Formats: sequence, structure tokens, C-alpha cells
Amino acid sequence: MRLLLADDHAIVRRGLRSLLETEPGLRVVAEAADGLEAERLCGEHKPDVVIVDVAMPLMNGIEFTARVRKLNPAPQVIVLSMHADESYILRALAAGARAYLLKDATDEDLLPAVRAVGAGKPFLSPVVATALYDGHLGQLRARGLTDSYHLLTDREREVIQLLAEGRSNKEVASLLGIGLSTVETHRANLMQKLDLHNTAEIVLYAVRKRLIT
Repeated sequence: MRLLLADDHAIVRRGLRSLLETEPGLRVVAEAADGLEAERLCGEHKPDVVIVDVAMPLMNGIEFTARVRKLNPAPQVIVLSMHADESYILRALAAGARAYLLKDATDEDLLPAVRAVGAGKPFLSPVVATALYDGHLGQLRARGLTDSYHLLTDREREVIQLLAEGRSNKEVASLLGIGLSTVETHRANLMQKLDLHNTAEIVLYAVRKRLIT
């Protein structure tokens, strides 16, 4: 797996590199000290996974994520941050990040996150997942609503879990042994029941409900 590290602190990059390159199958192919350099190096080296600090000079990690996710091929992005509040997490995931990690938990979460993201699955550290879960409950209480998950059929629950894991509609159809049009119908129905509007919201909902970790 080819990795690119983007952080304006050289000591952080060295620490990440030393941790990552102890693992077989992982190789750091480039490092960047700012967002613009990271974007350029993505085009040059075509990494599989980029690990980026949210607070980057010239271009922050969230804007960087939104831009590189439009590349072909597009790398998967892991965002590192000092911020555990929901607003940062939601912005990063909406931009296309597949993982969001707190810097103070990097050692214990980084390798599992790289493995998950490299396999096309999302990953949030337990602290981050809890922040989203608590924020979701708070929003429901503030609006006087209850969660509508119980309205989903068993099949719709299977579909939302697979979609949240990053599976395409075609992959879901193959895994469940049903037609593509049936998956599309289940997807439309569950999004209507849960008031979800896109794939990013499906992933966020699944994390908040702890359907995936």
C-alpha cells in the first residue's frame, strides 16, 4: 500500500513514517508540509492512502480532501485532528475522508485505520464515534424526535450496513443475492425513512448508530 503523509511538522511526519513502515506491505512514497504540496504529490505519486493533518498551511486538510477525491485514481484519505467536536468530523467526512483520527490516539488507531481504509472501509476512532453518537442523540432530543431505525425492514438494515461500509449498489446486490433495481429500491426507502440524502449521510448515520466502527 502506497502512502503519502501531509503535516506541517516534520517531527510528526517522522513519527508517522517510523510507525507505518514497521508494518509489512506499507510504504511511504512521499511527504508534504502543506496542502498545495500534498495535492501536487498526489498527482505525481498516485498514493493509495493519504494521511493529512486538518490544520495545514496554504490549504487545510478538509479542502485538500475534497479536491483529491476528484482525482482519477482518487486516494483514500485519513484525516488527523486535535478536534473531537462534531462539526470538524462532519466536514471531513462530507469532503470524502474515509477515516478521522485524533492526534493523541494516533499510535493505537493509525494502523487499523490504514488497513480499513486501504480495504475501502470507513474507520473512526472510538472517541470520534462516541462524539458523533452523542451529537446525534442531542439533535434528536432538541427536535423532539425519536430514531426511526426501528422502521427499517431486516433487508433495509442489511443494505444500509453494506452501503456504510463503502459498497456500491452493484456490490450490495451481489453480496445479498438480489437484483440491482431491488437494492436501489431498498436504498431509496431507507433514506426516506431515516431522512438521509446522500452516501455521506448514510455513513454518518451508521457510525452514530454504531452499525459500523
